Amino acid sequence: MTSDRALEAERDAIVAALTPVVDGLAATFGPMCEVVLHDYRDPETSVVALAGSVTGRAVGGAMSEIGLRIVARGDEARDELNYLTRTGTGRTVKSSTMVLRDSTGTVFGALCVNLDVTAVSEAHTLLGALAGLGAAPAELPVTTFGDDIDSVVDVILDTHRHEPWGALDRAGRLALFRSLDERGVFAVRRAIEQVAARLGISRASAYSYLSQARATTSTTPGGPA
Repeated sequence: MTSDRALEAERDAIVAALTPVVDGLAATFGPMCEVVLHDYRDPETSVVALAGSVTGRAVGGAMSEIGLRIVARGDEARDELNYLTRTGTGRTVKSSTMVLRDSTGTVFGALCVNLDVTAVSEAHTLLGALAGLGAAPAELPVTTFGDDIDSVVDVILDTHRHEPWGALDRAGRLALFRSLDERGVFAVRRAIEQVAARLGISRASAYSYLSQARATTSTTPGGPA
């Protein structure tokens, strides 16, 4: 059995080996490309190498909503390739997120490639309009990219709060905590305190709702054992 120390050394070696690849990929795809290497062992400062500037992040920054979702899925996470999203500034980004695993199959990071395809998308829309193919493009989901993990968590909370906490019944409250958990919010240190403060409840209540939400998920038919 591989020791914890040996696994940590293996993960460090994988990160070190991929670090120079980041610059090479960004140089290959050009100025509209950003390549980010994440080490999820520290979600709040997961960006360990970066080349290019599409999402405005820097080394030492936090993971995005996509990274939180991968962390929440754990070793069941899979590569997410060629998906389109939109930044908070309105840029259209085509991305691929490739998970990193150690020799035991444990997910501990990701290599991400982000291409700013805003100009291509605008040209496609213009050409479609000129050709009389004027169907409106599908609305893309907005993904929060930021160096501050608290701001990422805040945006996720904002998108999930359709009703005031006091207006939710028990099922609605558990559904909210279950959804936040599935999106990886509680993988972040201090997240439970942040969520409790935003909802206007005690930390103890937040822990209780999270525990109940996880318990009901695990006992739901078809859910994890």
